[in-house]
Amino acid sequence: MRLVEAHWRSPLPPRVLISDSLSSAAVAIFKARGVEVAFEPELGRDKHALAEAIGDFDGLAIRSTTKVTSKLLERATRLKVIGRAGISIDNIDLAAATAKGVIVMNTPFGNSITTAEHAIALMFAVARHIPAADASTRAGRWEQNKFLGVEITGKVLGLIGCGNVGSIVADRAIGLRMRVIAFDPFLSPERAFDLGVEKVELDDLLTRADFVSLHTPVTPHTKNILSAENLARTKPGVMIINSCRAALLDENALLALLESGHVAGAALDVLEKEPAPLLGHPNVVCTPHLGASTKEAQENVALQIAEQMSDYLMRDAISNAVNFPSITAEEAPKLKPFIALADRLGSFAGQLIDSNIKKVSITYEGEVGELKIKALTASMIAALLRPLLADVNVVSAPTVAKELGVVIDEVTRAAEADFESVVTLCVEAGGRERCVSGTVFNDGKPRIISINEIKVDAAVGPSMIYVTNEDKPGFIGRFASILGNAAINIGTFALGRDREGGSSLALVEVDGLVPDKVLAEVKQLPGVKEVKALRF
Repeated sequence: MRLVEAHWRSPLPPRVLISDSLSSAAVAIFKARGVEVAFEPELGRDKHALAEAIGDFDGLAIRSTTKVTSKLLERATRLKVIGRAGISIDNIDLAAATAKGVIVMNTPFGNSITTAEHAIALMFAVARHIPAADASTRAGRWEQNKFLGVEITGKVLGLIGCGNVGSIVADRAIGLRMRVIAFDPFLSPERAFDLGVEKVELDDLLTRADFVSLHTPVTPHTKNILSAENLARTKPGVMIINSCRAALLDENALLALLESGHVAGAALDVLEKEPAPLLGHPNVVCTPHLGASTKEAQENVALQIAEQMSDYLMRDAISNAVNFPSITAEEAPKLKPFIALADRLGSFAGQLIDSNIKKVSITYEGEVGELKIKALTASMIAALLRPLLADVNVVSAPTVAKELGVVIDEVTRAAEADFESVVTLCVEAGGRERCVSGTVFNDGKPRIISINEIKVDAAVGPSMIYVTNEDKPGFIGRFASILGNAAINIGTFALGRDREGGSSLALVEVDGLVPDKVLAEVKQLPGVKEVKALRF
């Protein structure tokens, strides 16, 4: 079973389409891993031709030219994974891909060094007026006194964001004898100490930094983080560097402060408006989004995306997915049986529910809690919702559940039962709560071990009957007789009860489908409370 929504593996090798210009080394990697590849680097420019071709492929490898729209995804009947060679996924309709169950991967580390180096280069360029001085000299003028710059040494560099790229910028800047301060809510004091940077709040950074460099993703909290208000609070004579995302910066406010002299200069690799008014200012250095444009970076991201997509298509490993938890090739075999268990538990509960789900509580007990529980939860929620929403999948399930207003709680704890690992799913719906627990035996097969706190030991088969009843003599015989008279063969028969004479249940594996009239006959037996035919 694939970890993400596939119940069989085709005997034919998976096929990947490369629709943008990508290093030939990526093609070689795909082929070496057993993946068929079609290298059509111009196809991404022709949306109609791409739509005609996409239905024949399991994977799509792209850069920035190909636009993956919802309409294209409608034609992508086989597509399992989209790989973006680079960080930005602005050209991919992530919501549509997620709804379709398509994994979207990027390569967040492949161009980190190149992007960081470009930020440093931009800082030098704006500090020493290098582009303007070059243009002046080429024009035949020798204006040495016109381009008075500032030294980098001893200056304070303020980093807004100190993750993959920002930390490399910090390392390079410290090597240049700069003092580095950083605003990043996710930067731990220990990590800041290791990097040699001072962790500060944004207000402190704005008032102290001689150079401010942006290295944070665009989120509701960081969008326009250098707003007109924040730019006005910067140190007079500050220089701004943005090699990250244009949406982090208010360009109109920056231009006004450049003209007033409060901001001494700006170096920008990204622009919100192209062409932008900023381009006409003499103290602005602009480059056309060159942050990742080196031979090494383009080679790295091509190699990485080919490896990531091949690992997923051939080994179920998921790396750098933006819409699903990462799973290593080593973790995949350990997760598989628990993915199957999660699917069975979710499916079991989902088939018993006929009203809106209010809350889902999942407990991972024992060794299973050390695995990638987000992947297990996604599988469980997809199976739980599937009886109500047939097209839900493990990629889209968390998003769909959120849209439905379903509250999902996850808890991990040490083993308290007789099993090394136990997963318990509790669902609140229709004014009642149903709970089902399961484990994986040494044979790798999922077992249901408890239903609503009644212990049971049940293997899960394709077709089953679930019955709850009062614990009174004679029920089992009458129940089995009904199945026998209907020529329904019993595979396994699991029983459980809370106490003598209390409530009991039966979970019976049978061969084939169970007719409604048989269920109705069982329902009429004395003491029967609930009867359901289940399919797995």
